[in-house]
Amino acid sequence: MEAAERSLLRSTVETAIGDATASGATCEGIDNVLAGLGWPEMLAAEPRDAIEIVFGALGSHNAAAGALDDVLVSAFGVEPQADVAVVLPPFGGWDLPGRVHDGRVRGAGVATARAASARELLVVCAAGSELRIVTVASSETEITAVHGIDPDCGLHLVRVDAPEADAPLLDRVAWDSAVASGRRAIARQIAGASRVMLELARTHAVERIQFGRPVAGFQAVRHRLADALVAVEVLDASVEAAWDEPSPQPAALAKAVAGRSTRTVAAHCQQVLAGVGFTTDHPFHRYLKRTMALEGLFGSADEIVLDVGRALLAGRHVPTLLEL
Repeated sequence: MEAAERSLLRSTVETAIGDATASGATCEGIDNVLAGLGWPEMLAAEPRDAIEIVFGALGSHNAAAGALDDVLVSAFGVEPQADVAVVLPPFGGWDLPGRVHDGRVRGAGVATARAASARELLVVCAAGSELRIVTVASSETEITAVHGIDPDCGLHLVRVDAPEADAPLLDRVAWDSAVASGRRAIARQIAGASRVMLELARTHAVERIQFGRPVAGFQAVRHRLADALVAVEVLDASVEAAWDEPSPQPAALAKAVAGRSTRTVAAHCQQVLAGVGFTTDHPFHRYLKRTMALEGLFGSADEIVLDVGRALLAGRHVPTLLEL
């Protein structure tokens, strides 16, 4: 995609999602907006640009959608559908969400807001040494909305216990690719939210007058904003690198950087915002909560770093992830 086309698409998506969010659109409403913009076609033709632009916009507008389901379904080699959701790994990890045993499909995980209205759910299951992608009717699952720190995120807990059905095999590479795609998408969404947190803090620092001048003029405030900006830029660079080398390891590290960077951004920005940053009167809290919810999808930063460390110790070799 040419730079001019990408810029126009980014502006169009940002405006459409922003308008829909401002009007109080639900997850289904955001999905309809994306469908009207040709999201499925974009995802098929230009997956990198499509995911970068759409998930960046979702993050910057604190919007909930089922776009993650479409990304994963596409990685499975299946055509995305508006009424099909995916059972994600349990919160904080990236293990397979299901297994086939004794003639039944059993599993547990989380799902996006689309699960509330989905006709079917896809569950990737371990079946002995093989992987299978099982389609389960939503009526055969237990779907419970998560009312945690960010209920507006639309996450659901899903439990599956259904009779085994004929299910196609799924290549292990396809599963790893789906996890990597999900991590890149979530990292980009976190980056979009983190950049808004920084902008909210910067605006407050410029407008807030203390001791006769804006607090942005105080060195301590400037240092916090500078550290937050560095964290956001590092996150952006990590996600870009994960696309330049589209393999599981860079995507895992980008997701880990997303989790740690957004903590840094949130801590500095909340201090700059001072008392109002700890209240629900200011929009900052919505982005903070959203990044905390997203950070647990496809593995938390701490768990990913531990896993990478164990692999390095076991192999006693540090791979070259990017050619610099």
